[in-house]
Amino acid sequence: MADDASVPDVPAGEDGGLGADEVLSAPPVVFPGQAASHESAYRVAHDLLSRRAPAEALAVLEPALESEPENVGLRSLRAWAFLIRAQLRRAEEELREIVEQVPDDVWARHALGRSLERQSRYADALPHLRLAAAMSGDPEHETAVLRVERRQAELGERSFDDLH
Repeated sequence: MADDASVPDVPAGEDGGLGADEVLSAPPVVFPGQAASHESAYRVAHDLLSRRAPAEALAVLEPALESEPENVGLRSLRAWAFLIRAQLRRAEEELREIVEQVPDDVWARHALGRSLERQSRYADALPHLRLAAAMSGDPEHETAVLRVERRQAELGERSFDDLH
């Protein structure tokens, strides 16, 4: 069975946003070990990770990364898979490289901070978490900063008086 023939084309309805003569095509289904483009690998891996299936996502990502090792999107998904699997050092290595390559990547910056936090490396985590919070304004990112600062105070690494 050909990859492009796995899903038939479906004519769009009037409310589908496409003209009457346009056709809406579904992407082909890709399974681990099956050759695919990096775009379909990204979609499939993202779906697998959102379903908490990191091993399966890595099986899809690795072949795509062999052909495109510098693809930041694929590498971000690999880091996410490592985080889900609690492979924190591997996640940290991947995320450090991404942050060096794309310093304004808020997700990678926050994920790097979280990876360091989960390794109890609070002093290393805090700059990344603060920068992600400042760049995004996301309350969850701000909460992560407060959580790490409080943990440092509990461990005697900083004063409770310095907490914001």
